Amino acid sequence: MAGTKTYMAKPGEVEQKWWVVDAEGKILGRLASEIATILMGKHRPTYTPHVDTGDFVIVTNVEKIVLTGNKWTNKVYTWYTGYPGLRSETAARRRSREPEAILRHAVRRMLPKNKLARKMLSKLKIYVGPTHEHQAQQPQPIDLGSKQTNK
Repeated sequence: MAGTKTYMAKPGEVEQKWWVVDAEGKILGRLASEIATILMGKHRPTYTPHVDTGDFVIVTNVEKIVLTGNKWTNKVYTWYTGYPGLRSETAARRRSREPEAILRHAVRRMLPKNKLARKMLSKLKIYVGPTHEHQAQQPQPIDLGSKQTNK
């Protein structure tokens, strides 16, 4: 019964990289799903579900993100305040008020629903405009959220 053992990463064993993504002209859902994959660490062969093996992601120009169709007016975000009734706002209003919340909300819902996901989400840095304050980490540019064919 001698077989190969499955590799399980240990906390602190995986070196975390920094990536920078320009969100200008990128579709929200495509970008969010690829960011969630990197935050979880599923892009690595050493992925372990109970260990944070993901990388840091910096997103710039988040105010220029794209929603297809009529989603800017039809997509509605709702939340409960503790008082009777729900609060709601359209995606266009949320973009004008806090554009980084649209992407953070989409990525958060694509992560697992546990304590580890909150740690993963803290590695997502979102900035309005083309500049960010993480030059010291020497982030590598990566192209995410664009249509690509492998054929």
